[in-house]
Amino acid sequence: MSSAEDYQSQLAAIEAIPGDQVKSPNMPVDTFLQEVENTFKWVQADRDKLTAAGLDWTLVENLPARAGALREAESLWFKSRFSREEAEKEWLAKSPAAYELRDTLLHDFRFAFRNLPEIASRVAAIAEGSGHADMIQDLNDLSVLGKANPVPLAAIGFDAALLDTAAVTANEMASLLSEATVVRADRNAERIIRDRAYTYLKQALDEIRACGQYVFWRNEERCKGYISPYHKKERKKAGKRPDNSIETANS
Repeated sequence: MSSAEDYQSQLAAIEAIPGDQVKSPNMPVDTFLQEVENTFKWVQADRDKLTAAGLDWTLVENLPARAGALREAESLWFKSRFSREEAEKEWLAKSPAAYELRDTLLHDFRFAFRNLPEIASRVAAIAEGSGHADMIQDLNDLSVLGKANPVPLAAIGFDAALLDTAAVTANEMASLLSEATVVRADRNAERIIRDRAYTYLKQALDEIRACGQYVFWRNEERCKGYISPYHKKERKKAGKRPDNSIETANS
């Protein structure tokens, strides 16, 4: 199956993991997935000994699907994170011009409608408020108001094309603002699912490795296949316990 199909097939189990059990990856996800693939191949020769020691072999059989689900969840989170970061950058690049357009329109409208109290009061109302969302609404309101009252604007030499620009800018900036902020307010759902998918895969891998380390505790050649190369290297850098010791399930 594809990673997307694995994701869908495992999603119910992933979402069922209690929140207090969810862990974030403690190594690069691509490295973790490669270790899972290596372990899946390594254990095939040891099936009889591992199952004799109580290992549920369905955990091994399910490793590829769990790994595929994590790979897809990681991709979805990356896409969400990338989209948000790009939206933030684009907002920062374009928002000054949007504010400048709003201020220019207000300046022109105040002059054009200075002798029309009813319309002037609407311009004043639009000018009230602050913040990004207010600026976006102002642009749209000014576009609508200007198109409904073109004669006074034409009398001062106003460029009517700016009204269309204001409407387009309002839509564009609203989309960017939503992309840059709503995901954050949603507590980054894609990251949470990624962490759950990681936990779901790690639970199986930890059980397989713990059993392998138990069975082959006096067989260094076979035991090494049940130890994380990444964490082995990290422990060596940190000068921790000997590499041939039994790992805990949480390593």
